[in-house]
Amino acid sequence: MSRLKFILILFLATNSFAQSKLNEFLTPSDTLNTSRRAAVYITEAAVGGLTLLALNQLWYADYERSKFHTINDNNEWLQMDKMGHVFSSYQMGRLGANALNWSGASKKEQLIYGATLGFTFLTAVEVFDGFSKEWGFSWGDMLANGVGSGLYIGQELLWEEQRVSLKFSFHQTKYAQVSSDKLGNGFLEELLKDYNGQTYWLSFNINSFLNGDQVPKWLNLAVGYSADGMVFAHNEPVNNFNANKSRKRQFYLSLDLDLSRIKTNSNVLRSVFDVLNVIKVPFPAMEFTDENGIKFHGIYF
Repeated sequence: MSRLKFILILFLATNSFAQSKLNEFLTPSDTLNTSRRAAVYITEAAVGGLTLLALNQLWYADYERSKFHTINDNNEWLQMDKMGHVFSSYQMGRLGANALNWSGASKKEQLIYGATLGFTFLTAVEVFDGFSKEWGFSWGDMLANGVGSGLYIGQELLWEEQRVSLKFSFHQTKYAQVSSDKLGNGFLEELLKDYNGQTYWLSFNINSFLNGDQVPKWLNLAVGYSADGMVFAHNEPVNNFNANKSRKRQFYLSLDLDLSRIKTNSNVLRSVFDVLNVIKVPFPAMEFTDENGIKFHGIYF
């Protein structure tokens, strides 16, 4: 769902603003700071509540309401929408856990109440969908939300660090011109709506798996997934453009940077790196598809 990107951008912007204070203020507390923890919970509740209110008034108000119902949308958009749920749940959970870490909360509290932030919030959004005739409550979306939160929590329990990060990249495509109402009109709308231009990446930190100094600690190997040729959720020809023949899955192999592993004494800079780390750094990439085999990109966004 394109509104997931809107929600995530709002959370990221809030996190960035909160972390733009003095270096000392941004230093995580060594012990529990109850004032900071209370501020984290109050801020999350306020931002989450206001976001849900805004969605209800500015998004769902334009569509007819209905009785609560479920839908099966697992075959739509070649599952790119599900990847959006996984990504959003993971990143919101990461922000929630980092905020509690800043307050000095215990690791257990970070995982229970911070890392589940994305799953909790997106569940509320899914309930809204259930009462909208345009959409519906999707168990597929719920599963994707759980996978995103589970990816973060599982790594913290197993390794006490994020060796595998979920990242995002985007480039504009020709398909928005075919159906701008669904895929957006202009860069910002297309960023949110055009699944053809979105790529989701699993970014593996090489050094943490090798347990040595053979490669720089900030160098990652990234595996990406995207899809192409989609104008509608399902195969539908439109305006002499046969989406039926053009829809395809794409897989990528590339390098990436883990900005969170770049050494710096500045907590302000570290916070900036932490926010920017949701974006896959443009690098050369190899594309793999059933139709075209292997294609090389000099720089892939």
